[in-house]
Amino acid sequence: MVNRCAWVTKEQLYIDYHDKEWGVPVYDDRHLFEMLCLEGAQAGLSWWTILQKRENYRKAFDNFDAQKIVCYTEEKLEALRQDAGIVRNRLKIQSVVTNAEAFLRIQKECGSFSNYIWGFVDHTPIINHWTTISEVPASNELSDKMSKRLKNDGFKFVGSTICYSFMQAVGMINDHTLDCFCHPTNN
Repeated sequence: MVNRCAWVTKEQLYIDYHDKEWGVPVYDDRHLFEMLCLEGAQAGLSWWTILQKRENYRKAFDNFDAQKIVCYTEEKLEALRQDAGIVRNRLKIQSVVTNAEAFLRIQKECGSFSNYIWGFVDHTPIINHWTTISEVPASNELSDKMSKRLKNDGFKFVGSTICYSFMQAVGMINDHTLDCFCHPTNN
């Protein structure tokens, strides 16, 4: 039997996400932008809710193409607010447009969003060694710092807990527990 982190359910979508994505370093700008937006959409909800809607989000938001998103009209935003396939919160939908604008500015200033965001961990994943899932924090000083900087740079729905979840999701922080087959010491 394969040991996984205790938060993983028997749902295949969750198993696949845990086994193939969570904690795996991501450097692709588009994918990083997608995950930041999805983590923001999760605020007040479960990741399971967002994970089930991820394909709908990709369709609704032009596969998270920031160049297209910054051109959204009020009609497009209204259509998104009526789309039952995504979380229809007005502020969360608007935040994707706001974040696309900030994302494109950062790309221009830093050469890539990846270079900017990975700078928070000195471009090296942080590998934690938690024994149980209860030891894993919801935020830390690094996520506090990231949140503050992202907000200053114009991003929305980027509180410290969202930033910590984002870092876990894109492999900047590896929080697989030691007994999980995905922890680097078990590979």
